[in-house]
Amino acid sequence: MADPKKPTDPKHDARDIGKPMPTKAGGAGGPGAPRTGATDVRMPPIDQLKGRPIGRVLIKMGRLTHEQAKTGLAAQADQKAKGINSPLGQILIELAMVNERDVNLALAAQMGHEYVDLTGRDIPDTVISLVPAQMATSYRVLPLEYSATTKTLKVAVGSPENLRGTEDLKTLMSFNIVAVLTDPKVLNTLLHKYYDMRQESFADLMGAITNDANLKALEGRGESIDLDTLKDLAESNPVKRLLNMVLLQAIQHRASDVHFEPFEDEFKMRYRIDGVLYEMIPPPKYIAMAIASRIKVMANLDIAERRMPQDGRIALVVNNKPVDLRVAVLPTMFGESIVLRILDRSNVSLDLDKLGMRDEDLRGFRHLISRPNGIVLVTGPTGSGKTTSLYAALNELNSIEDKLITTEDPVEYDIDGILQVQIRPEIELTFANCLRSILRQDPDIILVGEIRDKETAEIAIQASLTGHLVFSTLHTNDAPSSVARLLDLGIEPFLITATLEGVVAQRLCRRICVNCKEEYHPSEEHLMELELLPEDVKGRTFFKGRGCDLCNNTGYKGRLGIYENMGMDDELRDLIMANASTNVLRTAAKKRGMRTLRQSGLLSIFEGLTTIEEVVKQTIVEE
Repeated sequence: MADPKKPTDPKHDARDIGKPMPTKAGGAGGPGAPRTGATDVRMPPIDQLKGRPIGRVLIKMGRLTHEQAKTGLAAQADQKAKGINSPLGQILIELAMVNERDVNLALAAQMGHEYVDLTGRDIPDTVISLVPAQMATSYRVLPLEYSATTKTLKVAVGSPENLRGTEDLKTLMSFNIVAVLTDPKVLNTLLHKYYDMRQESFADLMGAITNDANLKALEGRGESIDLDTLKDLAESNPVKRLLNMVLLQAIQHRASDVHFEPFEDEFKMRYRIDGVLYEMIPPPKYIAMAIASRIKVMANLDIAERRMPQDGRIALVVNNKPVDLRVAVLPTMFGESIVLRILDRSNVSLDLDKLGMRDEDLRGFRHLISRPNGIVLVTGPTGSGKTTSLYAALNELNSIEDKLITTEDPVEYDIDGILQVQIRPEIELTFANCLRSILRQDPDIILVGEIRDKETAEIAIQASLTGHLVFSTLHTNDAPSSVARLLDLGIEPFLITATLEGVVAQRLCRRICVNCKEEYHPSEEHLMELELLPEDVKGRTFFKGRGCDLCNNTGYKGRLGIYENMGMDDELRDLIMANASTNVLRTAAKKRGMRTLRQSGLLSIFEGLTTIEEVVKQTIVEE
């Protein structure tokens, strides 16, 4: 994609669009550009360009000849043969046949959007105030015109790539959006002009909410609010602004969840960042139902239903990056508790090399997932990164030669080339029932989101016995405990030994903030938490985070994984057949080189990546 911030030819000013524009050889069209002499070239109507191939659009715009288009397509085919997938527009720029503005104009027209010149444009304050400053600057959009009768807002963006992000304005603000493209430099100037002095804080918003008469009228009404009032509440401007600020800040701070929690005397809003909850300034309790209604509208849920749990999803594009919000609504004694799980695809790496495994752990894991059949389990508590590890494994195995199918509850990230099925227990689409159907789809590799019962475990075992590679998760404390868990489900030992290829246990520890990292000397009591003596760590250096603005004064920024990889061999299988205890299995696995979670955590401490407190919190004492 061409960068619209760097126009290569100032001759193509935005004011030229739709006006006569002479073209000559060696001009804007580059070497060999069409010679038209006195003939003028005009911008065709958008409806003649929408949906057409980019080369055809450029030809109709008079920026490209048929011969040049053929040359560009031939160059694109040559690159594709070498495994390089380059957009035609970029290739034409490299060949000096068009400039970046030409391509951006063509891309906008291809998507059905016009290009406008905003130089010297004055925008009414009433229109500017419709889009909060944080949203306008985050999404790089400028409101231009508003029709109250149709609730249509015309906005300008500076890049064709950002046109997708305008859909979020429709979701977040409930406007019908009409987008136009403009010069990014002019857009930036206008954003600074209109929004630099309008940046809102939580305190400003709380003041607006407290002073809003319609919201104030909710105080003391409890659940006695009719449906029409609920709909009005969902469209309340202060409520929309508050919720949008909460969501944008949560995404910017890389929060994994946002909690909205009603209590008897207060309404709490909390972020979960790096596994820890942080409380925000609480809004008045009486707006709890207004916020719940707004979230339900955004997630297409039933705002009239306040007695039953509901689940939904909100899809956003923030800074040109897709973000999914998974919505879970739970009725409580004092109102509806809502949790938004933020699934930021740009914040999650589905690359095995970037999971943070040590070289030997990574080799062991790759060895497990390369088996032709069998079961590979990843175990750990909720939120320990199990799904991310399995997605990374699937992503690496995803090839044209193999068919991959997953059954998940819920489907968290979409992966091209993999069939993903959402579990729906309310219509009897359980893991077990879905797995039966999957086996009739001729798969090579299967992911079962979680083995929760004997039926699912038995079908997974049958799938592995019939030549399939099966990935799944369990909730156990460590890798050796997985065997006991399968036995507890009622699986026979001989089936476990015949199918289980290995188990990976994992945890996530907070990483020390690199900006405020400093050396310190732990006390003897501190070391005893890890069953260490001062002589055990002689010559070792320990670090912690002092706390700074970058890490919100926590001393931590981001997380790292610690892993325990237990591959099966004949001796471990014999121990399972002999009903050996978990401790015996753990001891035997350690003799074969298995590094426990605690040992993995110790290495991360000695490397200055995390702290003693984090490892103690995330791992159990080895017996």
